[in-house]
Amino acid sequence: MAKRRRVQYELNNGDIKKLSQDEIVAILRAADELIDTGGRSMLAKILKGSKDKKVLEYNLNNCPVYGFYSHLTIAEITNRIDFMIRKDYLRIEYNGMLPMLVFSDKGWEIEKQTYTQEWFERLTDMIQNKEVNLEIFQELLKVNRQVVFDVLELIRNKKNVEYCPILLLWKQFEVRKVRERIQSVMSSLEECQ
Repeated sequence: MAKRRRVQYELNNGDIKKLSQDEIVAILRAADELIDTGGRSMLAKILKGSKDKKVLEYNLNNCPVYGFYSHLTIAEITNRIDFMIRKDYLRIEYNGMLPMLVFSDKGWEIEKQTYTQEWFERLTDMIQNKEVNLEIFQELLKVNRQVVFDVLELIRNKKNVEYCPILLLWKQFEVRKVRERIQSVMSSLEECQ
């Protein structure tokens, strides 16, 4: 039986010398959908807005930046992804034989802020629309703990008691450490008591 080899890749950022902050944020946000499970090709398909079977099967078309680069070719998008890897926003690590994308520390810091803001806005929308979606709290159980704590700090800093009912509901779904942080935020918003 022949020994299987790692799938090789070659980075090519073409003539890309710089990306705007919006582009960097969008590429990192799309990459978050497949960190340690997908590679450059799948990331390019998300950013293109591809109707590829795997993109649809894994609901990657629900990514907030799906189709961000719909006006570019896959090759042009891949050049931008390779630029991000060369500039150490993203890295490639092997998972078995396949090269998978992972965040560098620099890339994660940017994505963490983006994802935190996304979650904060989702919770704020629930308050503004007076529509509670309990599935959000189930989703939050799977969210990176740093992001969850940062969302809670954004709520604390808003000093708005309208978040109290959401915090009370959220607290019922969480693990002890997050419940404690939620309680701390509620105590800061004195009228939650």
